[in-house]
Amino acid sequence: MTRRIILDCDPGHDDAMAILLAHGTPEVSLAAITTVAGNHPLELTTLNALRVCSLAGIRDVPVAAGCAAPLARPLLTAPEIHGTTGLEGHDWDEPAVRAVAEHAVDVIIEMVMSAPGEITIVPIGPLTNIAMAVRKEPRIAWRAREVVLMGGSYTGGNVTPGAEFNIYVDPEAAAMVFEAGWPVTMVGLEVTRMANASEAVFERIAALNTPVANAVEGMLRFYQRQQQTSVGVNEPPVHDPCAVARVANPGLVPCREARVEVELGDGPTKGMTLVDFRRRDGTQANAMVGTGLEVEGFWDLFIGSLGATPPTPAPARGASAPG
Repeated sequence: MTRRIILDCDPGHDDAMAILLAHGTPEVSLAAITTVAGNHPLELTTLNALRVCSLAGIRDVPVAAGCAAPLARPLLTAPEIHGTTGLEGHDWDEPAVRAVAEHAVDVIIEMVMSAPGEITIVPIGPLTNIAMAVRKEPRIAWRAREVVLMGGSYTGGNVTPGAEFNIYVDPEAAAMVFEAGWPVTMVGLEVTRMANASEAVFERIAALNTPVANAVEGMLRFYQRQQQTSVGVNEPPVHDPCAVARVANPGLVPCREARVEVELGDGPTKGMTLVDFRRRDGTQANAMVGTGLEVEGFWDLFIGSLGATPPTPAPARGASAPG
């Protein structure tokens, strides 16, 4: 069964790879791409989404810009990981597509409300757009099929000892998403740190020798150098595609029921996801939480999607070619 998804993102190298995976795997159909401020400011994350769409020939999927700042805090970005443009490692042309005029929050609401039970929301950046959508139209919590997000951790963070970046940037939004009453799956660092791009992975991508694969290899090499410099990691983890992989093939990401709460204070635990698998006091679960990754299957899915990227279609509604 093909799952229709709204991919909410803040490109970012691994966001770009998530877009390409969603586009290139037949198990997923991109209904929309929405952008949010996170790895970089909104103007740049939107431009980067359009760049990736242009590279991959994504012409029939609306791209909509969303929230430019977290709900209640100043924006924190990550140029030390993703560079000054967010997608370094490849020489990008001017985008051949444009964003739609509608705000991302309205696009999310319209699509979910018009297709009850069909749309899976896949946020792979800060959760600002998703929180604003459910605040503006609470009924989407009953109309969405599910939310599968990349974010959080139950063993330690990557921006502080306790907090993962996407949750840390907008913890208030994350708390709203976890408490909205819809099915939520959290694909956190315990999963994504297993999706490491080894030299064998680089070789498989390079062997495809297509424009998309060559761009991915270049971006991954830059990302590798940034990871080596910033955190001493030689095999860079590609976090965001893991959430798309969970939708495309749930068996790749085993999960357990848990209660997830987000720390909202300003102290050292700000943005931490408190994950309670035991729930011994009778607390109700509010999420499925990823606990592992079938690594070989993940890379087969991802690399297969690069080789399967379809040819450029004619322009259609949404991400239209500039005239």
